[in-house]
Amino acid sequence: MKKEITASQKKVLDFIADYTSSENVPPTVREIARHFGFASPGTVQDYLGALKSKGYISVKKNFYRGIELLSPARGIPLLGRVRAGNPQEAIENVEKYIDVSRLFPTKNGTFALKVEGDSMSGSGIFEGDLAIVTKQQQAEDNDIVVALVEGEATVKRLKKKSSSVWLQPDNPEYEPIRGKEISILGRVVGIIRNY
Repeated sequence: MKKEITASQKKVLDFIADYTSSENVPPTVREIARHFGFASPGTVQDYLGALKSKGYISVKKNFYRGIELLSPARGIPLLGRVRAGNPQEAIENVEKYIDVSRLFPTKNGTFALKVEGDSMSGSGIFEGDLAIVTKQQQAEDNDIVVALVEGEATVKRLKKKSSSVWLQPDNPEYEPIRGKEISILGRVVGIIRNY
C-alpha cells in the first residue's frame, strides 16, 4: 500500500507522469531540476528517493532515463467518505487517486467521495458509489451538493424556498435538513459505480 505524499512530491510525480506520457520516455534528473528551478540535481534525487520509498516510482541505477512509474498517481483524489444518511464528521485524507480524466475534467478542486447510506437513492446515488464533486461554495436550487451541517458532511439536494435553504433527501424515509448552519463544499457532477 502506498504512503501519502506531500503536495510538492505530488507536483514532481505529476511532472514525471505528464512528461512520460507526452514524450514516451521519462524525464532525466536534470530535466526535472530545470522544470522546477532546482539549483542542484541533489534536490531532485531527494524527491525521487521519497517517491521511491513511498511506492510510486522505481529508479534504475546507471540509466539516463531510469525513472519508472509503478502505477498512476494522477487523477481525482479520493478524500474520504460522505454519508447519504445522517451527516458525519468530515475528515479529509487522501486515500488514493482515481484516474477518471476521460470522464470528468480534473480541474483544481474536483475530488471524489465514497457514499455511505441511501438517502439519495431516488436520484440513483447508492451506498458504495463514488460521488465526483466540483469544489464550490455556491449552488443553484435543485443541485445535488456535498454540504457541512454543524461540522458533519452529507450529500443532499439543495432546495431554496424564499429566504430559507434546505437539504432535501431523495428517499422518503429521511427528513429534510433545514439550512441553519449549512456550508456548501461542492456540487456533485457525476457518480462512479462498481458492480
